[in-house]
Amino acid sequence: MSGIFYLLGLRFPKAAEEKSFEVVDGSSSGAKFMSNVLFVECGFGNDSHGQSATKAAVRACRNAIEFNSIPSVEKIVPGGFDGLKLSVIIAVPPKYKEGLDLNEVKQVFPYGRVQFILQDGGMVAPSGVIINKLEDKNDDMVVVCASVTVGY
Repeated sequence: MSGIFYLLGLRFPKAAEEKSFEVVDGSSSGAKFMSNVLFVECGFGNDSHGQSATKAAVRACRNAIEFNSIPSVEKIVPGGFDGLKLSVIIAVPPKYKEGLDLNEVKQVFPYGRVQFILQDGGMVAPSGVIINKLEDKNDDMVVVCASVTVGY
């Protein structure tokens, strides 16, 4: 199924060009980024072993959008899917923030212009075991929270 993506419950081919993203200070609300909000969804993700903030953030963003559908995007958003704007707030434990790869997280959103707002947050909880085969450095589980605002 190469080249096919699912977003907001819809199936469509991969966009021809890569979309870039911007990163905004965590104290910003992103209000100037979009003037029309369609919906806001929240999700969380964790990496139980390996201590990857990126893996947890990808899971959080997928969790936020995976059960949604907006079939009328082509009718109500100027430019359709390419005209979408996504303001994504990601709350990451400060201890693991430096390892966050936003290029990888961006791949969760194949359409639209993405703005990331990074905040300290999430959670670090003990997994209770260190598994070397899973590249554990310690027994931390890294939990990341995400809020995805979709609009134009």
